[in-house]
Amino acid sequence: MKTLVINGQSHEVDVPDDMPLLWVLRDVLGMTGTKFGCGIAQCGACTVHLDDMAVRACQTTMDMIDGQKITTIEGVGATEIGAKVQAAWLDKEVVQCGYCQSGQIMSATSLLASNPKPTDAEIDEAMSGNICRCGTYVRIREAIHSVTA
Repeated sequence: MKTLVINGQSHEVDVPDDMPLLWVLRDVLGMTGTKFGCGIAQCGACTVHLDDMAVRACQTTMDMIDGQKITTIEGVGATEIGAKVQAAWLDKEVVQCGYCQSGQIMSATSLLASNPKPTDAEIDEAMSGNICRCGTYVRIREAIHSVTA
């Protein structure tokens, strides 16, 4: 048994050490906001925070988690920056299909937590691991800048 602290709540899970966090969240705990995209940490759809750092849940296995606080898209809105990012996403109408957006929001929130006034280049670098098939990158950048205004 392993205890995970996810969005401020403790969860006991009995899963193999090599099970990816993504499947624990989605299949074991029913938290489906974190999406499966590629399975090889290249698309960013599965981005969550471990101790406020953006990581890919598809490649983060249970044996890699040792007491870190986990935040998912379901809980990021409870943070000041997360709530502002989510509001900016709506205000700037970032979402088209929406599939990648939970990962995009998690990466943007992590960026703004560590760099409250990023440049375009810093935004592009921080968000480069998140792929949006709909191509909403310009609106994503606008939304991030609007949080810093």
